[in-house]
Amino acid sequence: MRTIQSITLIAFVLFSMNIVSAQFGNNGMGGNGMNQRGNGMNQMGSSMGQQSQPEKPKEIPAEVTAAAIMEDMKPALNLDELQVIAVSNVLTESIKTQGVLLKQEYNQEDQMKNFQALAESTDRKINQFLSPEQKEKYLAFKENRKSQKKSKEKSKSKKEKEKKD
Repeated sequence: MRTIQSITLIAFVLFSMNIVSAQFGNNGMGGNGMNQRGNGMNQMGSSMGQQSQPEKPKEIPAEVTAAAIMEDMKPALNLDELQVIAVSNVLTESIKTQGVLLKQEYNQEDQMKNFQALAESTDRKINQFLSPEQKEKYLAFKENRKSQKKSKEKSKSKKEKEKKD
């Protein structure tokens, strides 16, 4: 049962991060593109001798991702303001730790173990702030998010198949 919860939480957090990062698109122009007066030619002239490298999109802060998750979680679990703050802090810490784990070079098996341990730890910390009724709602909330992710993946794969045909 714990492994299912862990995997669900990992999938939930990764899915949330994926949604937020998928919404970031700037066509490689960034905030210093050619639309600003005077800067376009200077930047082009100075970069002529250098190889152009695509700019990396800015990382979404963990606090923003946690806030997006909390928007759905607060009404679903009927959290009070103190619980919102506490759970939000736990989620923010977990998301930051995930970012660190993703940047480290582990083989896939070790990385999955690390994510599973992080998910279990995050679940334990969140459950400390919840009443027994809210704990049940939390399990249902995680399952609901997991099923939403699966249905989105299925519809996405169907669209890709249709494009190929």
